Amino acid sequence: MDETGHLIAQRQKKLESLREKNVEPYPYRFDVTHSSAGIKSNPDALEASEESVRLAGRLLNRRKQGKVTFVDVGDAAGKIQVYIRKDEVGEEAYGHLSLYDIGDFVGVQGPVFKTRTGEITVKAKGIELLCKSIRPLPEKWHGLKDLETRTRQRYVDLVMNPDSRRVFEIRSLVVSTIRKSMESRGFMEVETPILQPLYGGANARPFQTHHNALGMPLYLRIAKELYLKRLLVGGLPRVFEIGKDFRNEGIDRMHNPEFTQVEAYQAYADYETMMELVEDLIREMAVAVHGTPVVEYKGRKADLSRPWRRFRISDALKMHAGIDLETATDQDLVATLKERGGGVEASWSRGQLIAQLVDELVEPHLADPTFLMDYPMEISPLAKAKRGHPGETERFEPFLFGMEIGNAFSELNDPAEQEKRFEQQVAQRTLGDEEAQMMDRDYLRSLEYGMPPAGGLGLGIDRLVMILSGAENIRDVILFPLMRPEGGRT
Repeated sequence: MDETGHLIAQRQKKLESLREKNVEPYPYRFDVTHSSAGIKSNPDALEASEESVRLAGRLLNRRKQGKVTFVDVGDAAGKIQVYIRKDEVGEEAYGHLSLYDIGDFVGVQGPVFKTRTGEITVKAKGIELLCKSIRPLPEKWHGLKDLETRTRQRYVDLVMNPDSRRVFEIRSLVVSTIRKSMESRGFMEVETPILQPLYGGANARPFQTHHNALGMPLYLRIAKELYLKRLLVGGLPRVFEIGKDFRNEGIDRMHNPEFTQVEAYQAYADYETMMELVEDLIREMAVAVHGTPVVEYKGRKADLSRPWRRFRISDALKMHAGIDLETATDQDLVATLKERGGGVEASWSRGQLIAQLVDELVEPHLADPTFLMDYPMEISPLAKAKRGHPGETERFEPFLFGMEIGNAFSELNDPAEQEKRFEQQVAQRTLGDEEAQMMDRDYLRSLEYGMPPAGGLGLGIDRLVMILSGAENIRDVILFPLMRPEGGRT
């Protein structure tokens, strides 16, 4: 038996001893009146009133001094010291303390006082076990070697690592800020299907499943876009949705197959409107989290206030790669990619070649808040053509610290042009592009009823939380990211 197994066996014996003493190790309820932070925020008034507080949390450490025991109890708000004296809690309850372990949940009630050293403390008039912890908490929980275990056993990570808890508090605050900000601008929050008979709205491979009763294949959505724009057709002028999307892709520090986005669509707007919305939303998130629009990430600071830099793709490639799209042939683009060590697939269109060059040669330079604008039409099948620039679209992607955090455009609402774009995507699929979009006849039918001019936006919440929390890996901002089975088992 290893050390952990030995400790588990010891704790199980204590569990049996508690039951023999008629102590229920898993009671139903404990009424809590105060948190550790609540007590520490107003200790003088609590001490003066001699009010009895009731708090609960994990037993974090224990120090016995004769007939007195000091313990620290930790809850979601922090931790606080508890003073336990035999003649205050009773001999029987005090005797049970020897059967408590670090990690057990306990409930304490008693008045608040300060020790001679000034430490805010609860003087226990009663203490009871609320949950017996069978598996011991780790003594050390740090270092890169533990990253996978921390992610896999998030429940332990949250107990042992206050920084991890802070990341997810930030995440909750980001989502809450988005929701409040959108509602304050007159957007209605809606829900669209996650299981879809036909996937669309992005270039990605889906997860496929099967509905037994209907005898039909279904897909986990890769985007919310086509359903949300149907709502514009239906007369809802401003809609948004916060939720999961799923893409059958690789896993790395920037990608998880299950991720969270907010998508928003506004009638009578265009991509310029969406740029202003992005600037406002992200500034408001930064202020909510840090109290300032100035954010530091990986040692670099950026002011997220307006205006962000706006950079056309053609200008960006000319500046960072020396490529002039007006004169460069497809062969020139392929040659440049190969010279830089990039991969090239035979099925790629000119637009895909340009996108790959942007990924490799431009994006790493976009540390300051930047809108990269006017993407090629071949890779933007749902965006309107750029006014005065054939072959380009009114599409942008926002970047922070070299990280792409979203996608937006002036929405294509001409049904004939949309059908043509879908047909081009279908042709790309026949050439081997598994991420090309599919023909969606119902969506085309909705456009034939008329969709007002609109701007649309998608923002990746996971990456925004990475930036606002300082996390370097997307797994650190997702509570339960997808991982291989333990030990490589399938």
